[in-house]
Amino acid sequence: MKVIVAFFLLLSSLQAARVGELANVVGVRDNQIIGYSLVVGLKKTGDGTTSKFTLQSIANMLKAMNIDMNPVDIKSKNVAAVVVTAKFAPFARQGDTFDVVVSSIGDAKSLEGGTLLMTPLKGVDGKIYALAQGPVSIGGKNERGAGSESHPTAGMVYGGGLVEREIQQDLYHQQNATLSLKTSNFSNAVAIQNAVNARYRSEVATALDSRTIKLQLPKNRSMVEFLAEVQNLDVNYAQEPKIIINERTGTIVAGVDVEVKPVVITQGDMTVKVLSQDNVAKPAGSVAMDKSLVIGLNENEIYTEKGTTTVANIARSLQKLGATPKEMIAILQAMKSAGAITVDLEVI
Repeated sequence: MKVIVAFFLLLSSLQAARVGELANVVGVRDNQIIGYSLVVGLKKTGDGTTSKFTLQSIANMLKAMNIDMNPVDIKSKNVAAVVVTAKFAPFARQGDTFDVVVSSIGDAKSLEGGTLLMTPLKGVDGKIYALAQGPVSIGGKNERGAGSESHPTAGMVYGGGLVEREIQQDLYHQQNATLSLKTSNFSNAVAIQNAVNARYRSEVATALDSRTIKLQLPKNRSMVEFLAEVQNLDVNYAQEPKIIINERTGTIVAGVDVEVKPVVITQGDMTVKVLSQDNVAKPAGSVAMDKSLVIGLNENEIYTEKGTTTVANIARSLQKLGATPKEMIAILQAMKSAGAITVDLEVI
């Protein structure tokens, strides 16, 4: 298994970004909608006779067309029961189209070549907001030239959704708006507040907490113009260091300046020693990777000096020793538990 170690060089603790990249406007968001329907036209890859809900759905559809059919008499394998999901965009208007995701809920083998029948899509309030219909695409060709086989029981209907009911939002006549930071941080909330107030030379923005900034519409601006200008403002924001670990793929993402405090960790036949001495005695037969880090090849040990050890060179050294992704992740988690790493460690 390959291990990927990605390190982002942070030249400064402050980064520049637009407000729109750091915060969302409260109330302006996607809404989830869902529906149930049938995909027809499959080449004997649909649900079998054990999926009784599919047979009942076919019978109900035929009955609506004045064809009375007992579900037990239906033997077709060209139909699959599916759940249809989509995101309803903010300010979507009647007639707008969007993509929908189609997923089998029966024992169908593939949805390739099928057509989604007209599907009402409902919101959490039970109201129908859109309809969906059209040919199902399960992907193009893979690198070997064959059809997509990773998820043949799920696909897309591109442009198959059609807005029927609008979600009423009167943003234009509002006098106030609220920004919500994507990541809570008091410094960033204050930075956005100060940037907005400096731009309009008045107290139009107020940071209410580490995530929320209240905005007051200034004179001679519509709310749409105001929010567009605010979202394009540049601010210097504090980026909190974090280590992200994907246990499934063995991917580790960390900043190169994330320091590791003195600690001794043993994992299998490897030992990581982060010592507090200014000059660490290097064992015979060791190999220097840089001025502050040495690998003792005979003992599978890593020796480092005070103030020079970071997650970056620890991970690089573990790779040199042939550590597996699981071993590297276990060592970093142990360091976090021991207090040698103080930044947040997120496992995904």
